[in-house]
Amino acid sequence: MALTEKQKMLAGEFYTAADPEIQADQAAARDWMERYNGTRGHGPADLQALLREGFGAVGEGAVVRPPFHCDYGYNIRIGNGVFLNFNCVILDVVGVEIGDMTQIGPGVQILTADHPRDPALRAQGLEFGRPIRIGKNVWIGAGALIMPGVTIGDDALIGAGSVVTRDVPAGVTVMGNPARPRAASA
Repeated sequence: MALTEKQKMLAGEFYTAADPEIQADQAAARDWMERYNGTRGHGPADLQALLREGFGAVGEGAVVRPPFHCDYGYNIRIGNGVFLNFNCVILDVVGVEIGDMTQIGPGVQILTADHPRDPALRAQGLEFGRPIRIGKNVWIGAGALIMPGVTIGDDALIGAGSVVTRDVPAGVTVMGNPARPRAASA
């Protein structure tokens, strides 16, 4: 049996984003974000309830400060005590996992969406995704970009403004564009 475009998307295969089922999921995510981003003055319990409605999984004590933007929401799984500051973007065409106690600065973009390198395939409107996994107790500085397919190990540190194009081992500090290992300072 042939896969639907959504099934292809979730499997990380080439898919067409203009598919009606995918478009409906994006519309539902936009509606959810409008509600979530309009929560000024709401308490932590209300925000947690909305996060649980929009995300695939939400750990205890997780905080996502609005405004926040994503493609679908249901592919995002965040652990206990995770903190995302203002203006974060997660393009979640496939899974994004963020481990317990990870802190993410303002304006960080986590981007699973990718496009074919072949211009003929791009012209057909095809896309694909590569999952991102961020370990426990990671700190990602303001404005960093986490590119498709990257895994960041536990206790890593990503410098502000860095562009992370490759996996980051546990406990390593990376900075720059492209992000490269640096000696950590206290």
